[in-house]
Amino acid sequence: MSLADLTLHQWRSFDLSAARRLAQEAARRVDGRVTAVDTVEHLGAPLHRARVERDGREFALIPGGPVTLGFDTNVWQPTPAQLADYAESVEQGFGDGPDLRAHLARVLSPRRDVTLPTVLMAVESERLAEPPAAASAALAARGLRMPGPDEWEHACGAGATTLFRWGDECPLDRIPYGDDTGPHRLPSAFGPRIAHDTYDMELTSDPTAVHGGDGGESVCGGYGNLLAWLPLATAHRNPVTAEFVYGPDGEDLVEDASVRPVLTL
Repeated sequence: MSLADLTLHQWRSFDLSAARRLAQEAARRVDGRVTAVDTVEHLGAPLHRARVERDGREFALIPGGPVTLGFDTNVWQPTPAQLADYAESVEQGFGDGPDLRAHLARVLSPRRDVTLPTVLMAVESERLAEPPAAASAALAARGLRMPGPDEWEHACGAGATTLFRWGDECPLDRIPYGDDTGPHRLPSAFGPRIAHDTYDMELTSDPTAVHGGDGGESVCGGYGNLLAWLPLATAHRNPVTAEFVYGPDGEDLVEDASVRPVLTL
């Protein structure tokens, strides 16, 4: 089958040798080479991970097709500990009102079904060397592009519809910054090291959203533990942070922003 027709469902159904053949085809298309193909356990079933190196940078194969993205706050059941932690944040003047669901609905993308192409996405994000408005052109000059917001969420969640890519809960006895043992330190099931550091805010082709971090705002602001973890949520889009990044003072935030290059197949 062709890479253009590859879906996440099909990718999961292949044996390792078939997955390796497709990874090799992807590498040939971009003049790269396969560096690894393995299998991990994800959502109760095996999932292949493939990496391709080109020009000294590693890319993960992200299968596309019909996928479900976003977060459904109506069916989510917060734990008593999450509610209590958020209530403490509200008492300190943080959060969007007393209702945790309402706060999440404001900062998370809604549940939706989309169809995505199969792409190669960088395992590591890279810091911007120019203002956000020029980042797209700079990537294009290297044969790369920014990911779309849906592509970013899919690469992060890998089919999971939970609050975080690892599940609906996070450690509430600490914040993610400085924690080397938390679930955010593990790569996405597809392989990218993504949504792992709240200081690392990633840009996509959507100027109304910033993904994977908030430049450390939640940490420095003392928002509380749940709100400190929330920028790492798969569907979190940091709309307020995006206003600053893409606003008139955005050039001052370039050193805190990054982008995850994509190779189109």
